[in-house]
This record gives sequence, structure tokens and C-alpha cells, in this order.
Amino acid sequence: MAFIRKDNRDRDERLEEKVVEINAQMQGELSFNDPVNLKINGRFTGRLESKGTLTIGNTATVEANINGDSVVIAGRVKGNVIARKMLVMMPTAVLTGDISTPKLNIVEGAIFQGHCQMLDEFLSVEDLASYLEIDNAAIIGLASEGKIPAVREGEQWKFERSKIEQWAASGRVG
Repeated sequence: MAFIRKDNRDRDERLEEKVVEINAQMQGELSFNDPVNLKINGRFTGRLESKGTLTIGNTATVEANINGDSVVIAGRVKGNVIARKMLVMMPTAVLTGDISTPKLNIVEGAIFQGHCQMLDEFLSVEDLASYLEIDNAAIIGLASEGKIPAVREGEQWKFERSKIEQWAASGRVG
């Protein structure tokens, strides 16, 4: 039993190591290649790119384009938001900008001014090529050889977003 508890503590410590909290004023570009739980409580101006969960705290003011997996907004954001998995706007949120996400939750009281595009759960060859930054022919080749999760409908290939993200995260790209 003690061995299991130790493993749980180790796992909890690893998760805690990947939490970044910003309580200051910053400007520039903030980008994370590995999943991290990022929370901004201060003022940020520039560009944000994260994997994992990005939380804009209720005291935060952000002027930035945001690109992340899961985004939770409780403060003020001026800029476009792309949330690859989901976007949640808490009651204290004020967002001025366009959003793109497959899942959206705007809690009563939140203010949103902009346009919303709900991302398809499936990507086309062109969308996937742009996402992976490789050419269309390479995507078709990977799909034809069964090296990438794909579904063929007639003459067209479709790629389920969640399976592609798992595939990409596994390091089998290319």
C-alpha cells in the first residue's frame, strides 16, 4: 500500500511541476511546446501559445491573440482566441475578438463581442496539411499507407481531430 501512495505522490509532484502562474505585467510572446497549466493573473500584451490549460484569471487583462488547447477566461481579453479543445468564459469574462473552438461554454454574465466559428471535429486534407505544416500529397500518402488515422469517404479523406492530436502527440508524425 505504501508503494502505491508513493507513486501517487510522485505523479502529483510531476503535475505540480507543470503549473505556471504569472502575477506580473508582461509583454511579448509566450509559447509552450509541452502541456502546462498556465494561469495569468496580471497584465499580458503580445501573443500566447500553449498546450494544456490556459486560465485568464478574473483580475487579468490580456491584449493578445491566444492559441491553446483548453482556454478558460475569467478576466478581460482583447484578441482572437483559438481553443483546439474547448473555450470556457466565466461570468466575469469580457472577450473582444473572434473565437474558433469545437466546444464553447459561455456562462451567464460573460460578455463576448466578436465572431465565433465552431471548428469541425473532422479535418480535410487541406486543413490537416496546414495544421501539420506539410503538403497535401504527403497527407494523402500517409493516409493511403495507413500511417495516419483517417477515414475515406468516396474519393475524399477525413481526419478526426482528436485522433490526429493523439497521433501527433505520440511522435509518429512524418
